[in-house]
This record gives sequence, C-alpha cells and structure tokens, in this order.
Amino acid sequence: MRIVFMGSPRFAVFPLLGLVRVGHEVIVYTQPDRPAGRGQRLYASPVKQAATEHGLRVVQPEGFKRSPETVRDLAELRPEVIVVAAFGQILPPVVLEIPRWGCLNIHPSLLPRYRGAAPVPAAILAGDEFTGVSIMLLDAGMDTGPVFCKVQIPVLGYDTTATLTDKLSRIGGALLLELLSRYLQGELTPRSQDAAGATYCRPVAREDGEIDWRLPAVEIWRRVRAYHPWPGAYTAWAGKRLKILEAFVPEETCPAAPGTVVDLGGKAAGFGVVTGVGVLGVLRVQLEGKQAVAAADFMRGQRGFIGARLALSRNPDLE
Repeated sequence: MRIVFMGSPRFAVFPLLGLVRVGHEVIVYTQPDRPAGRGQRLYASPVKQAATEHGLRVVQPEGFKRSPETVRDLAELRPEVIVVAAFGQILPPVVLEIPRWGCLNIHPSLLPRYRGAAPVPAAILAGDEFTGVSIMLLDAGMDTGPVFCKVQIPVLGYDTTATLTDKLSRIGGALLLELLSRYLQGELTPRSQDAAGATYCRPVAREDGEIDWRLPAVEIWRRVRAYHPWPGAYTAWAGKRLKILEAFVPEETCPAAPGTVVDLGGKAAGFGVVTGVGVLGVLRVQLEGKQAVAAADFMRGQRGFIGARLALSRNPDLE
C-alpha cells in the first residue's frame, strides 16, 4: 500500500518502522525542525530521524489550514490510507477526505478517556491503575472519531511518561499492523465512542513541573513520574533549580513545615521532603548545571541541606 504516515515524537517511531518492515510504501509527514537547547540549534523530530535512516521521503509542512498548496501536494500522492501518531497538527476535513480508507489515529489512552494532547501524563497524574492505546478513525473533532480497537495495560509504580509512552508505542505499532490487514479486507467496522464518558487533557506546560510542597506526597510523587522527562519536577535550592528525578512515598510522617528537608535515617533514599500530607522520599536529583546523582550523594555534598526548607511554589492559585 501507499501510506502517508504523520507523526513527530518518539511515540510515533515504532508504528512507522513497523509499516516499513512489512513492505508498505511510506511517505512521512512530520513537524518542521525546531530550535532547542541553549544554542537554539535546529533539531529534527525523532520520526524524521528514523525516516531519514531508512531512506524515506519526508515532508515537513507548517500546517494545512492556511496552505492550499500543502493540501494539493498531499492529494497528489494518492495515499490509500493516512496513519497518524502524535503528529502535532489538527487535520482539516479536506485532508481527512483524501485517502480512500480514511485517516487512522493511534492514540495513547483508552478512549473516550483522555482525549487531547497529553494523555500519558494525565493517566499518571490521576493515579489510574490502567491505561492503554486506541486506534480510531479520525473525524473533524478532537479524538472523537469511532474506535476500531483498544488494548489495556497496567500503570506500574515506577512508570514515568517516558517508560509508559514506549510501551504504548510498541503495542500501538503491533496493533496497527494487525488492524490494517483486516480493515482493508472489510472485516472491521469502528464503533462510536460514548461521549458521556469523555474526558479531556490539556498540553503539559513548562511551569507545571514546579513542585508545591504543600500538596500531598503521593500527588507530588505522581508529578515526578508524569513530568519525566519533560518538563521535569523541580524545586529550588541555593538559588538554582533542583530537579527531583526519582522519588517514592515512605510511611514516615514529620511535624515540620512543608518543604523541610529531613534525613530518612540511612534508607535507600538520601533524604525526604515534608509535604502537605506525608513525606516524599527522594532517590535521584539533578542540580541546575550538574549531572544527575543519587540523592544520598547529593545530600553529603550540600552543607546545611538537612533541616533546610525548599522553596514553595510561586503559583498564586495554591496560596
């Protein structure tokens, strides 16, 4: 088949490589290269990098809505189906009508739960025991189209957005290959979503990572996992940003004020931080401008750290 594949982040790489491996003719659409890092150097998306390594044609449109030429060029490719996986752009109806078999979307949630841009962090933040991946037929709404199939997996206590996204990407890629062969033979019909059960999640913003120590320890622990690797869960120490990379919730309690650093008495965690409810045990940290280290090593190298009080969030909504 001639397939146009639209995707950008790492989540989309495994489905793309699966299509290539089984011999489909794949043309890749991905986001334009973006500046990143201190030097603002241009970086290609993970999908572009994978496509280039496999000699695939790559198209990087700024958007479809304001560019009739981009839509026309896509139509001239005559794709039989368009596969979308975290592309980062909304497809207008004129694009949805191009392929004979429509546009299939791989979405990392159990639709209709967590429609929107950041379903994986949303599942971790909510403390969900399970999440999954859905393959749906795109329509003009935000993840509102009928669903072909869903696969459910557990959310483990050590899962972060990074680890969970990789699992769902692999499952979604395998599910796509199985679905395509059956769908194109007329064996599958998608089912409408139950709109009454729909929830939505907004994109993650950089400032979401700032820790408010007045929150319960279990909620901060979820944020540490949900915001890894980006934007990271962070606080401030000695005038610098301190990222909490790994944490857990011990049984200990402490009467000190939220944000107070405490010694956990030689346990696996180097230190704890008192929260609004309970203590957050910290396993790994990264001080701004430094390498990531074990929390115990960091504690030993910071004079006056135990007993200090870390900065509370500057978010006025939490005052």
